[in-house]
Amino acid sequence: MSYFFYILRCSDNSLYCGITTDLARRVAEHNEKKGISSAKYTRSRRPVRLVYSEEYESMAEAMKREREVKRMKKEEKEKLVIQLNNIMDWKMNYLSENGSKKET
Repeated sequence: MSYFFYILRCSDNSLYCGITTDLARRVAEHNEKKGISSAKYTRSRRPVRLVYSEEYESMAEAMKREREVKRMKKEEKEKLVIQLNNIMDWKMNYLSENGSKKET
């Protein structure tokens, strides 16, 4: 089973860190209007959106990473998000330029 460390951006631009085994389900839970499955912090800061995640093989590894990142200043967390966005932009550009080329 995989475990994910994740960062959400809240509607007030704050960042929330957590771990889960199912990213899509957990983000949906954070955005639910009712129920107790959303974190108290995010309830008043909806909607939230996933801006960063890392995959781990064990819960212990994911929890260790969560502790590390929670100790970071917001600026350091923002750098993680920016780095991921830069990587994703590069991949999208690479695929759009090279993805449709067929080898001969």
